[in-house]
Amino acid sequence: MEAATITACTESELPSASDVASLYAAVGWTAYTRDLDALMDGLRGSLRVVVAHSGRSLVGLARVVGDGATICYLQDVLVHPDARRQGVGGQLVREAFAPFGAVRQHVLITDEEHEQKAFYESLGFGQLGEVVPGRAFVRFAA
Repeated sequence: MEAATITACTESELPSASDVASLYAAVGWTAYTRDLDALMDGLRGSLRVVVAHSGRSLVGLARVVGDGATICYLQDVLVHPDARRQGVGGQLVREAFAPFGAVRQHVLITDEEHEQKAFYESLGFGQLGEVVPGRAFVRFAA
C-alpha cells in the first residue's frame, strides 16, 4: 500500500457516502452505517473532518465536534486494517486537532482496549481518574 496522504475536508470535499460506508464497515463500525444519511449529516456538521487516502482509496478518517473555543471532542478515528501501524492514526488525530491548539479541553471516549489506551496516551491524552481527577459519563440513545 502506498503512503497515505492526509487532508482536511471542506463540506464539499467530504468523501462519498459509499466510501465512508466502506471504511466504517472495514473497521466493524456498522452501527454508524445503519443510518448512512445521519452519519453523513454528522460529518457535514463536524468542526473538522480529516481523511487519509492511499491512491484513490479512503483509508482513514477523523473528525472533531464541539464549540471550537472551549471544548473539542474527537468523535471518530478510523484507519482501514490494511493501513494500520503506519502512523496514519496519529497523523489523523494531530491534523484533526491542529486548529484547536488553544482550546482547553480535547476529549474522547473509546473502547477499553489496551492498544487504544497506549495509542491515545502516545498522543498526549490521559485517562480521567488516572492523570486528571474526574469522571466521565455517557448516555447512548436506544
